[in-house]
Amino acid sequence: MPLAVAACAIVLPAAAHAGTPLAGVPPQLQQPAQQLQQWQKTLPPGQQNQVQQAIRSMPQPIPQLLPPPPPVFANNLDGWIRNAMYVMGQHRIPGSYDGIHRNIMRESGGNPQAINLYDSNAAAGIPSKGLMQVIDPTFHTYHVDGTSWNIYDPIANITAACNYAAHRYGTIDNVFSAY
Repeated sequence: MPLAVAACAIVLPAAAHAGTPLAGVPPQLQQPAQQLQQWQKTLPPGQQNQVQQAIRSMPQPIPQLLPPPPPVFANNLDGWIRNAMYVMGQHRIPGSYDGIHRNIMRESGGNPQAINLYDSNAAAGIPSKGLMQVIDPTFHTYHVDGTSWNIYDPIANITAACNYAAHRYGTIDNVFSAY
């Protein structure tokens, strides 16, 4: 099924995208190739990989139409930080590995299920949650598209906190205490 959908996306005309020309793709296929790339980004990662595999098995230049599949990250603190940085890069949210790691270790000790039931936020009925100890209103305001709406999801929690820090302090790298 993904192959049939990909073939339709290549053939069907649509409004032109102002994008950078794709290397190795003939001029007459530039617009469909860019449309296919945009379409592929809307799929879940597993389906993106299926489309990649189907397209790569086709004759040239069709395999060149799609970008490489997104990286796969480990399901641990290092992987969560790297995955969050990948998402942040797509959204131009500044922050370094060290700045994120430093704040995670101070806020939650690396526990994605951490919840603070004792500070002023908790006393106000909105406890800080997750790796970066974000309160619900901040999480919802600074949520990053493409991540989970679950505040305990490590990637969603990190990206929302870094997005907040970028708006308030310029970058998470400038945060050295509770924020």
